[in-house]
Amino acid sequence: MSLAAIFGLVLWTLLFGIVLVVGGLRTSVPAQARCARASSDCRRYSGAMLKVGSIVLRVEDLSRQTVFWSAALDYETRIDRHDFVLLAPRDGTGPNMSLDIAPSEVHVPPRIHLDLYTEDQAAEVQRLVGLGASEVHWDKRPADADYVILADPEGNRFCVIDAR
Repeated sequence: MSLAAIFGLVLWTLLFGIVLVVGGLRTSVPAQARCARASSDCRRYSGAMLKVGSIVLRVEDLSRQTVFWSAALDYETRIDRHDFVLLAPRDGTGPNMSLDIAPSEVHVPPRIHLDLYTEDQAAEVQRLVGLGASEVHWDKRPADADYVILADPEGNRFCVIDAR
């Protein structure tokens, strides 16, 4: 960092502190408050940054879901135990997909779902249906929607997004 940048940061910090004191506020703003205002504040002031390392999906049929998701995402198996499988991108970029045996109910609508982006939505939807996905029809889906809702073989919903 250049001397001018350091000087500017110090000056900004002093001025900001004076504004807080004059305004009757605390002189130390918690990191959470800074992060709520702007992501650049988070990068500048927080000690740790997070990234998505793995998306965990609870499944009942581990074998079937491993075949589906590894083919759907073109991921390879990195860990394979009797109750858990870790799928990872072949090229090493992006989050892992963890499949964990745990009987659970499918929530409709789901609390969380994957949005999978593609340049050729029609071809990907056809390919995924061929792998065992099913299309989910939703009467509130806008006519000009850029997504198609699918469900994996166990009913876990995800969207295929037209990234063009």
